[in-house]
Amino acid sequence: MSTRRALLFAVPLAAAAAAGGGFYIVLHRMQQGTFDPRGVPTVLLNKRVPGFRLPGLIDAGFASTDLFASGRPILVNFWATWCPPCIEEHPVLMAMQAEGIPIWGIAYKDKRSAAVDYLERNGNPYARNAIDAPGRVAIDWGLTGVPETFLVDGDGFVRWHMSGPLTLDMVHQQIRPLMRKYTA
Repeated sequence: MSTRRALLFAVPLAAAAAAGGGFYIVLHRMQQGTFDPRGVPTVLLNKRVPGFRLPGLIDAGFASTDLFASGRPILVNFWATWCPPCIEEHPVLMAMQAEGIPIWGIAYKDKRSAAVDYLERNGNPYARNAIDAPGRVAIDWGLTGVPETFLVDGDGFVRWHMSGPLTLDMVHQQIRPLMRKYTA
């Protein structure tokens, strides 16, 4: 019986200790300024983009080899017309495009006609467009939802990732410095 009582006491104590440890880590990261409550890690960070070839949404589309051959950093943005956060993010993408930041778009699980109509009505921030209607390429990229944006360096390695809509603060504080870093 004493073993059973010990377990009844130890299990909640261990759970409380684990929760406290997690809380301490979050607080520590918040103090350092490295905690991002929306940050979702990607398995692709510092790895090469998986091989793919996608048909074009408006133009010829693109493939992983196009990213490898670019020789410059590119943002790859997965988006959809049925996604409210994607619509929220669109003005930020347009502002980045106006600055000359290269963005390649992949319409995720969307209808071609809806995606083309959306870009014609709201502006097209993408230097190149592709469509992943079945979502197979998104699976290889480890997509958890849309929008998701990846910074791919000139050699085809993923150097930054954001799950959720981009903001102007992110552009100023993270994207611009990384674009400069990987352009040099």
